[in-house]
Amino acid sequence: MKFRILISAVILLISSCVFSQEKIGYVDSKIIIDGMEDAKDAQKNLDNLVSGWKSQIQQLDDSLKTMKDDYEKKKLILTENIKKQREDSISTLEKRIADFQLSKFGENGEYFQKQNELMKPVQDKVFKAIQDVAKEGGYDFVFDRSSELTLLYMNDKYDLTQKVIRKLENK
Repeated sequence: MKFRILISAVILLISSCVFSQEKIGYVDSKIIIDGMEDAKDAQKNLDNLVSGWKSQIQQLDDSLKTMKDDYEKKKLILTENIKKQREDSISTLEKRIADFQLSKFGENGEYFQKQNELMKPVQDKVFKAIQDVAKEGGYDFVFDRSSELTLLYMNDKYDLTQKVIRKLENK
């Protein structure tokens, strides 16, 4: 009895797979985005911001080094009160540098906010083009192979990357 139910279930499963032929495609969004001028411009803007921030950090680091060197040279002749003031100044500058780095490059820092802000229009454009290509081609599923999704096998005839690039170039 159980064997018949199992056979019936397998036959039902096989027949449903045979009659429901989904059309599946994939894209490599990294290739698409890397080739877009909008993405290159956004990256250039981001790189300019980072360069400015790194320059500011370097200036602060140079000031800190000068302050520490000066303190080390003179600490033997300084009064305890002045030593304490200089040590406090050094600590304050170290904290300022750490806070600046965290505000720019930390987990919720300005770098990641700017990256999202600059790349969102590019990502939206790519997503719209992928949707258009999928609808025009009658695809049921489109996967992005550049994301964390792992595909164990893919037939290149389903690669929609170039079609999406052409769609973006025609706009």
